[in-house]
Amino acid sequence: MRNPESNEGDPGYERLHFGDPSAKGGRIVQAWRQAQYTLIMSEPLLTEMERVLNYPKIERRLHWTPIQIMRYISLLRFYSEVVPIEQTLPIIPLNLLRDAKDIPIIATLIAGRAKWLVSLDDHLQAVRDQYPVCTPGEFLSMLGPESNR
Repeated sequence: MRNPESNEGDPGYERLHFGDPSAKGGRIVQAWRQAQYTLIMSEPLLTEMERVLNYPKIERRLHWTPIQIMRYISLLRFYSEVVPIEQTLPIIPLNLLRDAKDIPIIATLIAGRAKWLVSLDDHLQAVRDQYPVCTPGEFLSMLGPESNR
């Protein structure tokens, strides 16, 4: 995995600032940039992120053009560990998940051997007993005091 913190000279690097740096999401991004954890993604997750970032509601909040969104997704692809999920999909118990859109998320978790899945989504929180799902606050606590400021 490429360390996003070591790429200060990269012209697209500054686009990896996402959200308020004092908010939990911003602190999680900062911890990633400081290589406190490895971001694991899959192509289906990147595709879904691009789709969601193009929602008018999100577009109004971020003020990003479609080209900026594409660049952001490209940077995420470059700076994260992208794992294939095709072989993982068949082993996920479909009756466990209430939302079929969560299947690629769980598949990415399994394929990437991730320690945590950080989400506030109620459907994903419902499978905490089967998968290591945590809230952003819980994740920041696990990362330690530096991330909780």
